[in-house]
This record gives sequence, C-alpha cells and structure tokens, in this order.
Amino acid sequence: MATPSLAGRTVAVLTYPGMSVFETGIVTDVFGLPRPELDRAWYDVALCAREPGPVPVIGGASLHTPHGLDVFARASTVVVPGVSDVTADVPPDVVAALRSAHRRGARVMSICSGAFALAAAGLLDGRRATTHWRYADLLRRRFPAVEVDPDVLYIDLGDVLTSAGSAAGLDLCLHVVRRDHGAAVANAVARRLVAQPHRDGGQAQFVEAPVNTVADDAVARSMDWAVAHLDLPITVETLADQARMSSRTYLRHFARSTGTSPIRWLIGRRVQASLALLETTAAPIEQIARAVGFESPATYRHHFARAMRTSPATYRRAFRTSGAAGGPGPAAHDRGTTRN
Repeated sequence: MATPSLAGRTVAVLTYPGMSVFETGIVTDVFGLPRPELDRAWYDVALCAREPGPVPVIGGASLHTPHGLDVFARASTVVVPGVSDVTADVPPDVVAALRSAHRRGARVMSICSGAFALAAAGLLDGRRATTHWRYADLLRRRFPAVEVDPDVLYIDLGDVLTSAGSAAGLDLCLHVVRRDHGAAVANAVARRLVAQPHRDGGQAQFVEAPVNTVADDAVARSMDWAVAHLDLPITVETLADQARMSSRTYLRHFARSTGTSPIRWLIGRRVQASLALLETTAAPIEQIARAVGFESPATYRHHFARAMRTSPATYRRAFRTSGAAGGPGPAAHDRGTTRN
C-alpha cells in the first residue's frame, strides 16, 4: 500500500481519558506546528476523541476537542499514541474507525501501547510490530497472530507503523517526515525540536546497564568524528583510538551507550548520509558510494537495500518523481528489520 499523498495531509490523533499528553505533544509538535521557513504545504493536525468534548488527562487538566471518530477515520494519517488500559478490550468504535481508515488507504501509526489498538483492529495480524518493551510479552500473549519485536525503536511497514516507548514516537514521526519530504526537511524539523535527526528503527530500545559518563562522552566524541569523516576507511580500531580505549573496551561501552554495534551504526550513518546526495544531486551512484565511505558500489547497494528496502536508483527516481511535496515512501520500507 502506497504512502498517502500530502494532498490529503490531515494527521488525526486519538485522545482518551487518563492519557499522558507527552505522546500527543510529540505528534502535534512534529506535524502541527507551522513551518513557514520550509516554504511548502505542511500537515493539518486534528485531535480526536470517541465523543467530542472534554478529555481528562494526567494532572487533572482536560483537553477539549470538537472532533470525534468520524474525523479520525477520514484522515490521511491516523495516530494512536496509547491506550488507557493494555489489559482491557479496545472499544468497538475505535476498532471500527481504525479499520475504516486503513481500508480507505490511510497511514496508521501507533506510539507505545497504541499498538494494542492496532492489534485489536487486526491490522497487525501476521506482521511485525513493536511496542514499549514492558508491554511486549503482553501484546504477544493477547494477540498471538502478531509478530512482536521488542528490540527495535520503530517498524515501518508502509501502511502501518508502530513504535516503542514514548520517546521512540519522536523518532517515528521524524522518520515519517523524512519519508514524506526528504532528509533535508526532516533534519530541519529535528533542529527546531533540538532532537537527533535520525535514529535507525532497528536500534535497541532498552539497554539495562549503568551509565559511565566519562566513557560514554568518549564514545560520543568518536561518533562525531566518524560522522565528519565518513569518506575515510573506518574500523572499530579507528573508533577506539578516537575514544582512547582498547577495541574490546570500546565495543562494550558503545553497545551500552547505543544498543548497537559500531559497524552497524556506521553503516546506518553512511546510508543516511547518502540520502541527501541522492535527493539533491545527479552524482553517479558510484561517486555517492565513495563519498559516504563504502568500499564499492555493490557494497553500498547491498546495505542500502537492507536499510531502505529499495535500491539507491529507485529511491532517487521516487524522490524526484514525487517533487517538492513528497518523499520516497516505499510501501515495504521497514527500518525495524535492518540488520548489519
């Protein structure tokens, strides 16, 4: 199923009693704030409830919305930022609205426990999905037809997207902006939010280990150096030298700090760095591969396909075809399956 056109760019967010406003705030900040500096049509956000009116939220306040599930079901992108009770049945009218939106071709997204609503609607049957790590086992037990992956930040199946705990929702929303508008716009939005422009969906969502600030700062410095020198040959030993650690110690601290390995992270950064070159230049694929540090065009194409679920040439054609308003949006784009 193709990515929805921005011609119908309404993003509808489901609100519910007892919700935290953080997840909703993520969605409204990314998609709802005006972006006049980008000089392009942006999204229209609608907060929706089962019944229009006041919605009590955590902290004793109330959020008032005039929009009901009819508006939710008609949007081009619908977002469920959580459910009120992960052990309870999802209301039938919410299930019906999600199914209606999906049948109509809407992009359906969940943040954190919102995956339970998507699962209840049958949108995740036989498909990979993620949720907050603490709910993963329960999601698997309640909905055995869902292939639950608790070890990733988000999964994009094209028509249905799921993310892990609250902050991963920000990663997913920025990923959607990248899909719709390209890397430069997504990076600009991230700068406005003072957020990291991109975290790979396959990154671990939870690493249970104490934080060593000094060591992690050294790892961060080595990562900054690598990003500035992607065109150079970079090995684990190179990065460890930048951090002034042994390779073995560096590997341990890197995994604890990032939830992934140095090589996997480096490949992801190189693929990401190539996106802007594909989007904004006519440089040959071979030249782009060299510019971001891949040993050969074949190696670049291999890792690009694993990360982006398409080829560099197809990505470039899709981006150019979609023009200024859209991005590549491959239907089977699944960052959560990236494994290097």
